[in-house]
Amino acid sequence: MAAADGVLPHVPESRSAVPTTSSRPRPAQSRRQAAATKRKYQASSEAPLAKRRSETSFLPAKKTAAKETPRAFKGKAQKTFSPKRSSAGASDGNQERKPGIKTSSLFKNNPEIPELHRPVVKQVQEKVFTSDAFQALDLHPHLISTINTVLKMSSMTSVQKQSIPVLLEGRDALVRSQTGSGKTLAYCIPVVQSLQAMKSKIQRGDGPYALILVPTRELALQSFDTVQKLLKPFTWIVPGVLMGGEKRKSEKARLRKGINILIATPGRLVDHIKSTKNIHFCRLRWLILDEADRILDLGFEKDITVILNAINAECQERQNVLLSATLTEGVTWLADISLHDPVSISVLDESHDQSNPESKGIHEASPQAGDELDSFAIPASLEQYVTVVPSKLRLVSLAGFVLQKCKFERDQKLIIFFSSCELVDFHYNLFLQTLLSGSGALAPGGLPCASTRLKFLRLHGDLEQEERTAVFQEFSHSKSGVLLCTDVAARGLDLPQVTWIVQYNAPSSPAEYIHRIGRTARIGCHGSSLLILAPSEAEYVNSLASHKINVSEIKMEDILSVLTRDDCFKGRRWGSQKPRPVGPQDIRERATVLQTVFEDYVHSSERTVAGAKKALQSFIRAYATYPRELKHIFHIRSLHLGHVAKSFGLRDAPKNLSALATKKKKANLKRPDLHRRTQSKQRLAEILRSEYSSGMETSVTKVREQSKRAGPGSQPRSAIRSQRPALAVGTNESRKPCGGTARLPRKWF
Repeated sequence: MAAADGVLPHVPESRSAVPTTSSRPRPAQSRRQAAATKRKYQASSEAPLAKRRSETSFLPAKKTAAKETPRAFKGKAQKTFSPKRSSAGASDGNQERKPGIKTSSLFKNNPEIPELHRPVVKQVQEKVFTSDAFQALDLHPHLISTINTVLKMSSMTSVQKQSIPVLLEGRDALVRSQTGSGKTLAYCIPVVQSLQAMKSKIQRGDGPYALILVPTRELALQSFDTVQKLLKPFTWIVPGVLMGGEKRKSEKARLRKGINILIATPGRLVDHIKSTKNIHFCRLRWLILDEADRILDLGFEKDITVILNAINAECQERQNVLLSATLTEGVTWLADISLHDPVSISVLDESHDQSNPESKGIHEASPQAGDELDSFAIPASLEQYVTVVPSKLRLVSLAGFVLQKCKFERDQKLIIFFSSCELVDFHYNLFLQTLLSGSGALAPGGLPCASTRLKFLRLHGDLEQEERTAVFQEFSHSKSGVLLCTDVAARGLDLPQVTWIVQYNAPSSPAEYIHRIGRTARIGCHGSSLLILAPSEAEYVNSLASHKINVSEIKMEDILSVLTRDDCFKGRRWGSQKPRPVGPQDIRERATVLQTVFEDYVHSSERTVAGAKKALQSFIRAYATYPRELKHIFHIRSLHLGHVAKSFGLRDAPKNLSALATKKKKANLKRPDLHRRTQSKQRLAEILRSEYSSGMETSVTKVREQSKRAGPGSQPRSAIRSQRPALAVGTNESRKPCGGTARLPRKWF
């Protein structure tokens, strides 16, 4: 009743102060009102404490901010609102407020981290090295000397031991081996050996004798470098490379002079087949498709068909080789149309070899067993880890892991994989201006200048070719550093001394997971990988286990504990407080300081805010493209947009999503053909493909044709789609036509 006693005298005074418009007094009505008021405040005095606080929440915000608990609104997803300008060192409810540190609420209202039940499976492993030396092969002495001195290799790997003799016999081959097992030399050595041994000496003007197709520009440069080293004793054989980003005029000049071993990406080679008269394949003896599964994944089926037709028109007899770390249905299809009576070479686990010791991994090509298709070979020296991190803590966890490896450990070389180019650019600029630089929108007394061990590089398909080449060369020759990249660096690249692979966004298939982690632990070296998952994505571990992939768990607290090793993450203390031992509360405070630094930089200008929103939009669009078999794990409705926005340094979720959704709904109602769903899922898959895809142009063409065919009484589809951009979050930038955008769940609004 004490609370009621303090409130009751105030309300009658306020009511009596208001003049009444009626001339007659109404005693009965006044008595009834007084009795109702008394009952009301008697009930409020007996109500729970939380209810009374909610009733007094209409008081001015300055008086109630310090006492008010976060309020949750009813609905499918409850959004928690905390005071914006309060000062606290961490976000625990029992923690006392301290000036100087903004509350970031990182540790409130997060979903519980589930326990990972990781079934123990036996991973398929390959024996990488053998005791056989290259001298045992019938090779040219100068070639053996080059392998030993220039490449510094003396003994063969398993795939080289099985492949080189078969290819020297002139047989077609389908080679399957784990990443980093030496497949490039497995075909380069037979090619160089056969070409230098030709009776009629090769002339530069003869044109290509060997054609090597690779999926990416970086892999083309790497293969060209390997071939160039092998050809040092044989100067009359000229290698060359054709790839996107180069000037066609200079490439035509090189083709006119003559290239004997041609390394090319499919798209640029098709361009020259159609427009260059100097390219011909009448003397072609070798056709090699490296990373054949990736070539098909990037949508090069039509280009491969054009290339095969052009080669078959001029040359019928040649030796064909397909190489891949994974065997898919597309690779089998490509083998059927390009290989003739091939030998299948697969380096399997010793347990497989024991069942048929005479085969030694070489047999006639035949459809693979289901168990072999579902399992992938993983290097024995590779340690795999997974950590489950709530969405709000993803950014600080990634930064903490980078600081732990690069600032407090020596000779660490990291590759971090993201799902899109926008994500790479956002994190690259963020880390460059906060972790690496002392300038920018940093909190007072916050992060110092980073150590010399921190070096950030980026690599993705939207960069200019000169920058891509420079980044690839710089990271290859560096002893330490962090490379932020897309899947453009996931296939075939041999980047030396990479110690850690971090997958910030989960791959869309187990095969892609294998190729990503294959950038480390190459040729017998040791390496580690880390997969970062949200609590709703924990079941992905079981999906990996079904393909015989084992992962160990790292706790999020262990990653964030590195922040306690540096005093620059300490918050400002109120008064002179004695130092206390490091504990979970201290880790939370320091994580909040780091998150505040990121948020201050993101909100320092309109440009940085727009970049964060663009990256958030790109993340949501990429999240909607996971295949059907993984939708129960990576579903867009399981995302909490406010928490996800926190991982992009945004203090609040973008506010115009509900307005965009309303416009989208109204536009749909105006469409006369609403009952016809024009293959929205297929268009979504076309538009939201990876950076290499060529499906965007065809989709835009379809949209324009449909808008032309629209009737005079109906609204054009292009206008409708311009009103509802593909999850344009927060701003009006980059409104692209997208017909199959998934609807946002109600809990996001």
